[in-house]
Amino acid sequence: MERILSHMPFLSRQLLKPKKPTMHIPVLLQETIDGLNIKEGGVYVDCTTNRGGHSIKIAKALKSGGTLICIDLDTDALKEAEQELRKIKNVPALHFVHSNFRHLPSILKELGISHVDGILADLGISSQELDESTRGFTFRYDQPLLMTYDAHPTEDVTTAFDIVNYWSESTIADILYGFADETYRGRIASAIVKRREEKQIKTTFELVDVIASAVPAMYRHRKTHFATKTFQALRMAANDELGSINDLVDALPHVLASNGRACIITFHSTEDRIVKQGLRAHSETLKAITKKAIVPSDAELEKNPRSRSAQLRIVERI
Repeated sequence: MERILSHMPFLSRQLLKPKKPTMHIPVLLQETIDGLNIKEGGVYVDCTTNRGGHSIKIAKALKSGGTLICIDLDTDALKEAEQELRKIKNVPALHFVHSNFRHLPSILKELGISHVDGILADLGISSQELDESTRGFTFRYDQPLLMTYDAHPTEDVTTAFDIVNYWSESTIADILYGFADETYRGRIASAIVKRREEKQIKTTFELVDVIASAVPAMYRHRKTHFATKTFQALRMAANDELGSINDLVDALPHVLASNGRACIITFHSTEDRIVKQGLRAHSETLKAITKKAIVPSDAELEKNPRSRSAQLRIVERI
């Protein structure tokens, strides 16, 4: 433990324990609601429900005549969202689905719904998942290397543990570059393979220790933590996040009703590039509502600094 902490001089011992539960603040909330152009009695999907930040606002706008489909991989978060949504007066018809949003067409088919009037996807990881999860999303606490959005993953689900202990050095380097543009990807991948030959890398602190041994001293003392990009890349690879985004974007022309809208919030350039390219490929059926992505206002940034990298893109089915 002391050896690991020596690479993180700005961490104090109390940070080894999870913080008190934090309230997840939905980003670009009003901009998203405005962008969806919600019709009372319409059918809407929150692809990334989490604890219901956006869903609650959508449900209140829909009222009793509408339908809201809430999708999430985290069963615990989905249950919390359901508890909050059931409290709303004149609540719309609600469906809670434990699944990946990439399966949206089959989810709708199973519900007997052909088209929807609006879709929201707030991509990436939530503040609560970072602060409260015990699945290894953050390097601040010593936790098992899971990094799965599903709180109770089955044995066939790929985890960060699988990646660092069994994937090839070149593949690890590729995901560090492709998902996070990590400058020292080669050195980090090599150090991971060398360490796992001695013993398996099982926890977040063990991984941080490996990364620290691979990067230069100046990189370890930057404002941004030296393990940030590696953790981001492993999380995205374990959950096949870019593949899920591609599948969702490709499904939009088929599941959106005429004049139906989709609002997609991204948090880093790789996600945004995939979304832009996908939407451009469907330009004959999807038109952009805004030329440029919508970003948080100064007031929102002051209230919620974690929203600083958020970008909202809105499209409408022609």
